[in-house]
Amino acid sequence: MKYEMNPAEMKFGTLAIHAGQEPDPQTGAVMTPIYQTSTYAQESPGKHRGYEYSRTDNPTRTAYQACVAALENAKHALAFASGLATTDCILHTLKPGDHVVSCDDVYGGTFRIFDKVYKRLGIEFTFVDLSDLKKAEAAFRPNTKLLWMESPTNPMLKILDIQALAALARAKSARSVVDNTFMSSYFQKPLNLGADVVVHSVTKYMNGHSDVVGGVLATNDTSLYTDLKFFQNAVGGVPAPMDCFLVLRGLKTLHVRMERHAQNAMALARFLEKHPKVERVIYPGLESHPQHAIARKQMSGFGGMITFFIRGGLPEARKFLEKVRIFTLAESLGGVESLIEHPAIMTHASIPPETRKELGIHDNLIRISVGIEDLADLKADLEQALQ
Repeated sequence: MKYEMNPAEMKFGTLAIHAGQEPDPQTGAVMTPIYQTSTYAQESPGKHRGYEYSRTDNPTRTAYQACVAALENAKHALAFASGLATTDCILHTLKPGDHVVSCDDVYGGTFRIFDKVYKRLGIEFTFVDLSDLKKAEAAFRPNTKLLWMESPTNPMLKILDIQALAALARAKSARSVVDNTFMSSYFQKPLNLGADVVVHSVTKYMNGHSDVVGGVLATNDTSLYTDLKFFQNAVGGVPAPMDCFLVLRGLKTLHVRMERHAQNAMALARFLEKHPKVERVIYPGLESHPQHAIARKQMSGFGGMITFFIRGGLPEARKFLEKVRIFTLAESLGGVESLIEHPAIMTHASIPPETRKELGIHDNLIRISVGIEDLADLKADLEQALQ
């Protein structure tokens, strides 16, 4: 008799490689096939093998969603063509007059869809510093239906107490959503902390190779999943089979990559903290981080993202960014290669200048996505650019 291992007994690395990914029953292929098909033959009208049209479901996507669900300790997962398509799907559960409380320091694309798209459709939004629980509670209204969190936030890397905020939302009869992109499923599990939904831009760490744009959500709420599954199919922002295959490939090394990202980032954060041309460094793993204790409590690692302020202003920041050689000046994050960017001009340009100033997104702020290259080379590149 073949021994069947219970997925509940498997560790993260095993799940990343095997969850949802049995060898193909027809050929024995170890890698999940790319089912590059739009439609499926039916035995009789309405009688099929679980697949009828690839917007609704696709076997490659099914395997991908099952793997993510396992990594997030979730019953259900749904994949989308982008992180913003994932956000859009969740927002479709709201109706005009509903209210959303969101962290103030939020990804520029998330702010844009909230402020420029759904606000026009009658949804109300309040942006507040959710690292202050009193401010968070004060922001709730009788019509608040959703609490939107990023932790760490983008780009100021504030750490939110997910457990406390999720409990607050529940007490106010609102759902809580955590954008877990910066930490990936490996370093943080929001559902375990009480959140209702966890979302990722899999473009970043989950895929990890800068060759896919995609998003995914996971939840243990079966009723909510049914609604979200309806919107996934009805709106149609689903990923292509090839993209699903590529993210599955990326997930197989997620645990190994995240460990290296975090090791490199910690070393570079300490290096930058001592550099005379650096004004301030923000990294959750540093004892100087205001929410370092919360980070230690709810995360198993501190990730690969660093924010720092170079001494001077925009001219110094621009010159520095033009001088790096191994770090690539580009938007996005979470790939195996190290990226560097200027949030005020690049990723957060959609946020009004006065709001950026209030949040601390100044012209001398630099954001680094630390890759998995050799640490000595990364350090040398930053040193020569700073000089």
